[in-house]
Amino acid sequence: MKRLKKSSILSKYQNMNSGWSSCKEILIIRADNMGDLIMSSPAIRAVKETSQSRITVLTSSMAAGIAKQIPEIDDVLVYSLPWVQAKESARPESFFELVQTLKSRKFDGAIVFSVYSQNSQPAAMLAYLAEIPLRLGYSRENPYELLTHWVPDPEPFSVIKHQVRRDLDLVAQIGAFTGNESFVLEHYDEKAWKLTSLKLRKMGVDTIKPLIVLHAGVSERKREYPFASWVKFSKSILATTDCQLLFTGIGSEKTLTDKLAFAAGENSFSVAGALTLEEFTELIRHSALVVSVNTATVHIAAAVKTPVMVLYALTNPQHSPWKAFGKLFPFPVPQEIQSKNRIVQYVNERYFGDFSRIVEPEELVEATLKILNNELEEIPELIMIQETTA
Repeated sequence: MKRLKKSSILSKYQNMNSGWSSCKEILIIRADNMGDLIMSSPAIRAVKETSQSRITVLTSSMAAGIAKQIPEIDDVLVYSLPWVQAKESARPESFFELVQTLKSRKFDGAIVFSVYSQNSQPAAMLAYLAEIPLRLGYSRENPYELLTHWVPDPEPFSVIKHQVRRDLDLVAQIGAFTGNESFVLEHYDEKAWKLTSLKLRKMGVDTIKPLIVLHAGVSERKREYPFASWVKFSKSILATTDCQLLFTGIGSEKTLTDKLAFAAGENSFSVAGALTLEEFTELIRHSALVVSVNTATVHIAAAVKTPVMVLYALTNPQHSPWKAFGKLFPFPVPQEIQSKNRIVQYVNERYFGDFSRIVEPEELVEATLKILNNELEEIPELIMIQETTA
């Protein structure tokens, strides 16, 4: 991996924005899903390499596991912030307990990472109440004293950036840079893969044959690809290759993966809930291909350099795989379940147009065979569709 030389890092450190260069403890607030935290990791690396600070991340229970695999993160605080979608709701009184916890940690600075459709000011208020002296974040509205370092948010009305670039550009405002803008997850030794493959073999998987991970589970219905299309695609791949198909997911998605594996037939396996996150990462690392909806699985694959084929529901344009190879297939979200967020609606209307084309399983099969034959192409950073595709 390309990294900044020590002399270059020190030069950046010396040029860091006034106040931030002396920070020893920095809080990163990124309380969204696993994929969101992975996308923020290059910016976290920039802060770490430039300031040499100890980095604590405040995140959700959905992202806490992957935080342990991001080498630049020193500590993790888990909390379900009420302004972010979470599996469970936090008690109002626990919010004040969180403020006291943050205050007791005596952070020197706080950085709020956000999607352009989010308002960063609630998180800024949290840092303000915790008396963290330096506070950096985007804001469309004037945050006044909530942010000591306010970056007016140009997105999405003037420009749209990939989420990774958005976060890197934010920390660049305080002089934080990195020479490695790729995702990096901790690499476990071969013993970890041997333990993972042993677990898979006990399920009947032949790990000598090429493995394809199929990840159909979604955190929100709007990203769902039809069950029948998954089955048709899977059967075609099994009929034309000697691959083993592994339907993955979290424990709550086991019913779905069981049904998919049963419908696909021999040489397909349901492994939802059977692997730890570390084992899941190793499975992806040792797979020939990952086929997934646009979710964290895609970003893990990008981090471990496994080719991906993404069924990309048009919920937003800025979360496509970062520095990944493979193929991306956009498909529309039914109108009745599209976001009610007016900023998201604006982006849909301006950049996705009247796109209504459904991705056919035959297209996925053709792309899969090309990828398995090492005919790879780099996936574009942004998905912009402004007219109907025939």
